[in-house]
Amino acid sequence: MNKSVSVSSNRDIAQSAGVIGAATLVSRVLGFVRDIVIARLFGVYVYAQAFVVAFKLPNLFRDLIGEGAANAAIVPVMSEYLARGKKEEFWHLANVLMNLLLVVLSLIALAGIFLSPVLVRLIAPGFSGDTLAATVRLTRIIFPYILLIGLAAYSTGILNSLRHFSVPAFAPCLLNISIIVCALIWGEGIRGLATGVLAGGVLQLAVQVPVLYAKGFRFRFALGFTHPAIAGIGRLLTPRLFSSAIYQLNNFVDSIFGSLAFIVGEGAVAALYFSYRLIQFPIGIFGASLSQAMLPELSQQALEPAGRSSFKSTFLFGLRSVFFVMVPSSVGLMVLSRAIIENLFGGGRFNAYSVDITAGCLFYYGIGLAAYAGIKVLHTGFFALKDTATPAYISGLGLVLNVFLNAIFMYRMKASGLALATSVSGMACFSFLLYLIDKKAGGLGLAALAKFFLKILLASSLMAAVCFYALRIRYCTGCPVTERILRLVVPIALGAAAYLGACVMLRIEQARALWRLLARRKNAV
Repeated sequence: MNKSVSVSSNRDIAQSAGVIGAATLVSRVLGFVRDIVIARLFGVYVYAQAFVVAFKLPNLFRDLIGEGAANAAIVPVMSEYLARGKKEEFWHLANVLMNLLLVVLSLIALAGIFLSPVLVRLIAPGFSGDTLAATVRLTRIIFPYILLIGLAAYSTGILNSLRHFSVPAFAPCLLNISIIVCALIWGEGIRGLATGVLAGGVLQLAVQVPVLYAKGFRFRFALGFTHPAIAGIGRLLTPRLFSSAIYQLNNFVDSIFGSLAFIVGEGAVAALYFSYRLIQFPIGIFGASLSQAMLPELSQQALEPAGRSSFKSTFLFGLRSVFFVMVPSSVGLMVLSRAIIENLFGGGRFNAYSVDITAGCLFYYGIGLAAYAGIKVLHTGFFALKDTATPAYISGLGLVLNVFLNAIFMYRMKASGLALATSVSGMACFSFLLYLIDKKAGGLGLAALAKFFLKILLASSLMAAVCFYALRIRYCTGCPVTERILRLVVPIALGAAAYLGACVMLRIEQARALWRLLARRKNAV
């Protein structure tokens, strides 16, 4: 495959990632509003902790059954049918998989409703009294969300296989809008949160159904549960389920340790949740969007031996792009951690203690941000090569390391130690995965990638210094709201400008391309 085709492929990926990233940006902003509403209403106390733990369970099964399956096993197989022009078989397989998912998720939802007390005690053993009762009740109410979000996630997988990204990418916005509206209507208590989650699940599925039908999907339960491709999907799916389970168990590990308030302090579960949500903002906008857009392209390139050079080029494009965005994001979140928490969540029941514990968690989560996003791209490379076992094994090692480090760090560093343990284990997993995929792909040119990373780190260090001194600026506008906004916006703006300028001086191509784009727009105006 020639260079022009590879450039065109990267451009298509960038455009698709841009669509997904824009949609994710809207969703993440709405997610911030949602978290601000929850933080102001509940602080880091009973109902906030109940929501965090109860919402983890449906998210676990969504990743295991819905998004995990679609991204790792189903999309490569279905993309292969499309590449070979077998459109009728594509839709037949889509129907069979939908039937299977409908039955499996329904059974899981029913089991979860009855087993909620047991599940809550497993993932939050330190909860008791009102916190335990509220968590069990909320878990029972929202467990049917698993069925709704699982079907919605699978619909996203089908549409992504068809290179349709916009509607599925914007669908999660509806969940955040629903929770915000319902929480504001019902105020304190769990009724608003529960209603918002269930209504959001319905909306996420409903908005994709018309697009599926427009593309040619016709649901037929009578087609049954068998198809020749099921065995192949199962072989890819089994290790991916294990890998997803390990990833989610890492989140549950933090909840388990965080619920031990007598060691890590009151409200640790909620503090870890709010800070991790902020970490997920750049990952979702860029890291996850990029890897989601790369998967169909890499899957097709991996099918042809002659396309392996294009596979390497596309894959390295993804990693360099992640470094370019995520390293400065990591540094920025660390330097501005307290200012971000104070300005976004401070107020209402989110008092000084809530700010302190959450800002500490955000700082130490920020250390591993680039690794978290890089792991998503690395996983995409393995999945495209139909290797779902290696990420699973490495994820298992990461889980063991995370548990070990949590047990060490939590006594001295409290909740912040749990965040640091997650970051260290994430960086270790990234390093192992990068080494292994370099061997599997026959050499990616890691020396050049390391040189690129060091340039990005140097530019990010300059940005950190600018942000640090910009935080010392005092504003006297006479308006507390304006001053609060300026204390956050000015350091971010100055830091971003310093970073971009440093990258241009260091001849980093992504920055020079962005600079040329801005210059063209300025001249056009």
